[in-house]
Amino acid sequence: MNGKKIAFAERIEQNSKNYSPKDLMNLEAAEAMLSLLNQSFGLDTLMTDRHGSILMTIGDFDGFKPDVVNHPGNKIRVKGRTVCHIYAKYDHVPAEKSDMVTKILGAYIETLEEYSKKSYLASEQALYIEELERQLKTDASQAQYAVQNDPLTGVLNRNHFISHMKELTEREVVPTAAICVNINDWRFVDNHYGEEESDRLIVTVADILKSQAEEAGLQYAVIGRVEGDVFNVLLPLTEEDEAKAYCDRIQEACLNFEDEKLAPSIAVGCVMRTNVEENFKNILSDAEYAMLENKFAIKNAPGYKERLEKGLGKA
Repeated sequence: MNGKKIAFAERIEQNSKNYSPKDLMNLEAAEAMLSLLNQSFGLDTLMTDRHGSILMTIGDFDGFKPDVVNHPGNKIRVKGRTVCHIYAKYDHVPAEKSDMVTKILGAYIETLEEYSKKSYLASEQALYIEELERQLKTDASQAQYAVQNDPLTGVLNRNHFISHMKELTEREVVPTAAICVNINDWRFVDNHYGEEESDRLIVTVADILKSQAEEAGLQYAVIGRVEGDVFNVLLPLTEEDEAKAYCDRIQEACLNFEDEKLAPSIAVGCVMRTNVEENFKNILSDAEYAMLENKFAIKNAPGYKERLEKGLGKA
């Protein structure tokens, strides 16, 4: 909390330069008051912004060019920064009333300055509170995301994947495809290229699982990283041919991935849950068994080892 107080104090000292007179005061009311001084006492006034641009003229200022640097007139300041200048001419003010008019003008300038300060603080406080509330919502959202999602890949973590699985069970959603995905030879990448590259491999596969689900229109796909190199995917209300097409897409996308070192390859097993009495745990166990069969076939296929080791000379 202390840090936020310091930040607000710094903000208050700096941000007044971003405000123009129209942001801080009612210029119509200011002009009305200066017009009364002119009508009652003959005082001519001219108001400029901090840069010297004329905002209003009451009385005779023909040929007058404000010089806010060398002859700034009466300054109205907020937090040490000038926000506008008021020039006054007493040519038409009776001599016997000059002192009184000077005092009235001085009191009015003090009033404008005090009003501008309060207006500035109120505006900055409102903006600051709005930003804090927005930040609190963001922090809460990020905290919730951290509870639910795997920090490396952004897909669901194991616990939250299980929560989704339980929800589908309770809602008796069928058919649902249950898919087990395992990265082939993740350990090879970790041993030869290091943790950074093995993590990049995991992220690459996770991104492929997500992007292919989106491209296939599988908007209700539930994707979770349930172990280091293992993902589970649930495709609610998906027919078997759609589920198999998704499995083909993710494996093809891995094979088409171009990289100097990484050669993503995944083994996939897919089993359909078509009966609400079937247990997801058993279905996923069958999917894992099918994945292991797929893994054996992939790793013994011609060219697999060569593709896997293509980056060894560049490590």
